[in-house]
Amino acid sequence: MGKNHQSEKLQRGLDNRHIQLIALGGAIGVGLFYGSSATIQMAGPSVLLSYLVGGLVIFTIMRALGEMAVDEPVSGSFSSYAHRYLGPFAGYFTGWTYWFMWVVVGMAEITVVGVYVNYWFPDIPQWLTALAVLVVITLINLANVKAFGEFEFWFALVKVVAIIGMIILGLGIILFGFGNGGQPIAFENLWSHGGFVPNGIKGILMSLVLVMFSFGGVELVGITAGEAKNPEKSIPSAINNVVWRILIFYIGALGIMMILYPWNKIGTTGSPFVLIFDKVGIPGAAHIINFVVITAALSAFNSGLFSSGRMLYNLSLQNNGPQYFGKLSKSGSPRRGVLFSSFILLVAVVLNYIVPEKVFLYISSVATVAVITSWTIILIAQLKFRQSKTEKEIEKLAFKIPLYPFSTYLALTFLALVIILMAFIPEMRIALYVAPIWFLILYIGYKKGHRDGSHASVSRTTKE
Repeated sequence: MGKNHQSEKLQRGLDNRHIQLIALGGAIGVGLFYGSSATIQMAGPSVLLSYLVGGLVIFTIMRALGEMAVDEPVSGSFSSYAHRYLGPFAGYFTGWTYWFMWVVVGMAEITVVGVYVNYWFPDIPQWLTALAVLVVITLINLANVKAFGEFEFWFALVKVVAIIGMIILGLGIILFGFGNGGQPIAFENLWSHGGFVPNGIKGILMSLVLVMFSFGGVELVGITAGEAKNPEKSIPSAINNVVWRILIFYIGALGIMMILYPWNKIGTTGSPFVLIFDKVGIPGAAHIINFVVITAALSAFNSGLFSSGRMLYNLSLQNNGPQYFGKLSKSGSPRRGVLFSSFILLVAVVLNYIVPEKVFLYISSVATVAVITSWTIILIAQLKFRQSKTEKEIEKLAFKIPLYPFSTYLALTFLALVIILMAFIPEMRIALYVAPIWFLILYIGYKKGHRDGSHASVSRTTKE
């Protein structure tokens, strides 16, 4: 085991239930509640195929990560594996890119909270809500890992219960005619408005970009491995369960929407979730969904701050970041990394004064490139991980990826396709300009840091 693995002193405070919900909550964000209509408009009912294909690719990526995480459970996760199996620059590149992704996503999420709080309290300035969220979530992450896990468990549970409720109510309308005068609803909306594939193969391909973005965050389970009480049991369970649960939630929820409403009408009259709750006569449907969306944004922000703090901590242990971030608080929290990330996120509070919402579409596209970069590194690191093992060591692996190496190469090809497809979506195209600039900044930073020795060695972790 590498030095950067042995140095870790983080507390193993996350139970199996925490990890199950963190994995699930990481992949079910605001996008499903309000962003799903954009994906449906691209592909029509055939978007269900897009989620199925995307889900299978995510399963492959998660199994590749799981194979390494069970064998070497560390909080730096794929940055640590990249450092060990692909070289120091790969660890540096992956860690800082993933940190950058969560800071960017965090900026978008705390802005979302401000927007939806304004639905109830229009007089509260958006920047004030963003600042309050930043302070509260930072305090949670400074406490200890169990506090983070507990909050994330309940945040994620609200999202899950809302989706299950929507699926059950939707099935009640479809099969028994609840809220529809007792008349069951036929399935013909799936094919009677231009067919099941109304926009052709091109529609399916274009939707894949947004589908993969909606899965961003599922790799969080790898970050939790370094603080899981029983990683050998909880990580395989979370990975195997999360993929089929995601597919049920996404395919089930979107399928019911498109059975109840013509696909080309979804999103034109508000959130599909609100429409379904309204249809069966649940009072205050819009308020319920507003609460759920705020919870989803808080959950994503909480996870992002957790991840960014751990990534900075691990980067310092790899000598790929300032030694300053390698110290833990008495409660075992990487306090300095969390506070630094929070300080950078103050930019989002300022942006709420001056930046139009359109900019956050661009920011989301940059985050998409960052997460696809991370997934690509996971797959390449897993190939090198396998190649570094003897046959006897491979036999002993407790959680092997299925169909290796075919599945790994297939997933890598798919991710390359998604990057190419981004060039054909105007809002996403800016990321393809930003990404090379970011990669160049990282390369220059790495060369400078390692030339002047500013990233001094950290031989052991100290407590503040």
